[in-house]
Amino acid sequence: MFARLEDFIFEKMSETKLPSLSMAAIKNGEIIHARAFGFKDVGQGLAATPATLYGIGSVTKSFTALAIMQLSEQGKLSLDDPIDKYVPFSIKPKGETVRISHFLSHTSGIPALAYAEAVIRGKTGAAENWLPIANCSDLLTFMGEAQDWSIARPGEKWFYLNEGYAILGNIIEKCSQMSYEEYVSNYILAPLGMNRSFFAKKEIDSDPDAAIPYVITRNGEQKASTYPFGGISADGALISNVIDLSKYISMYLGLGKYCDNRLLSEESVKLMQIPQISIPYQGYFGERSYAYGLFVTPDFLGSKLIDHGGSVLVSTAFMGFMPDKKIGIVLLANGSGYSLSQLGMMALSSMLGNDPEDLPFVRQEQALTELTGAYETYRGTMKAQIKKMGSFLVIEMKDKYSDSIVPLIPQNIEKTRRTFYTLSSGATLTVEFMVHETGVELIYERYLLRKTGKLL
Repeated sequence: MFARLEDFIFEKMSETKLPSLSMAAIKNGEIIHARAFGFKDVGQGLAATPATLYGIGSVTKSFTALAIMQLSEQGKLSLDDPIDKYVPFSIKPKGETVRISHFLSHTSGIPALAYAEAVIRGKTGAAENWLPIANCSDLLTFMGEAQDWSIARPGEKWFYLNEGYAILGNIIEKCSQMSYEEYVSNYILAPLGMNRSFFAKKEIDSDPDAAIPYVITRNGEQKASTYPFGGISADGALISNVIDLSKYISMYLGLGKYCDNRLLSEESVKLMQIPQISIPYQGYFGERSYAYGLFVTPDFLGSKLIDHGGSVLVSTAFMGFMPDKKIGIVLLANGSGYSLSQLGMMALSSMLGNDPEDLPFVRQEQALTELTGAYETYRGTMKAQIKKMGSFLVIEMKDKYSDSIVPLIPQNIEKTRRTFYTLSSGATLTVEFMVHETGVELIYERYLLRKTGKLL
């Protein structure tokens, strides 16, 4: 079932220099497959395991949303409560009040202020940023001049806001009379038996099966780094493993119940999965929305997909499940490499009995990759390199004195004649590739170029 997927994972880890990846597949509340690839510690040569610990980044937001729903069921808060009922929050987008439900669904009207991005890059050494944010009071001070940055009414537009989830963590503390970490540990992790899921650095440092977090540089160097302990909280601080997170997914598949423990009512679990707002970027599977701490794709291969990804630069994560099919997948890695969300969708496709390489984003990637390489005009009078950058191609032409880099945006790449477009002097220019049995040809402006080899 997973052989082709595992080959693909191995290939992409090799390409992106990702040190390790662990995954677990769940069906009907049970792990049906678990596997680890690569090294949790490159320097020591230690292999990763399915029990290896990784930072799960923004998958933490679903735990925060679950905690808010629990407190709502207990009558300790309401999703309609204004944020300033609990914290000194003075921002009123377009003069209107931000409520708990707005932070849960990223619809406060406040665009991302990038505190988490600055903290992560500062602590990992990827940038020189330094923000002295150790708690919610520091965060609110940081946000003190953000009123003029709000650009939509609450509930009107989707802006992914780490700051909002960090504030929700403080509201959990106010309503529960315990720290956010204590609350999640006592009322979510413990009932699920997630005994190796932690927030504190000392617990990670003392665990024998914790992955070293790595920054993967633009040159492919694997630089041992650190998690942003203390800098982020309810928006992305949890560290876990795929075995523990399989129990968490099983709870959602069980509509709030895991084994004999009910963490949330069926009604509240379903409410967490009701789309609240369409997100501004759509995938290959129709409309995609955000609910409460979870993304929703109504029609992924014929059934609803609920998921969330996460990244703190030095580790990445993906959790996804299909309630109607009672299946789920979780992947964790100690670096940033190939999209774990796409690997997760490939895994779910495999579990449904499909060929994962038939997914549209895989076909597109293969179609683009086939076109990359070195190209030449007649008798080598001009040379070019075609490179893949994300979902685009670029043409690079260089000589001793100048560089020309032209982005190519895909139009139709399903067949042997593959078309792209770019801009030339403000006008739209169509660029064509023709894939033959004997090779690949490129028509760019007035030139015909033929592929002569791989990238240098």
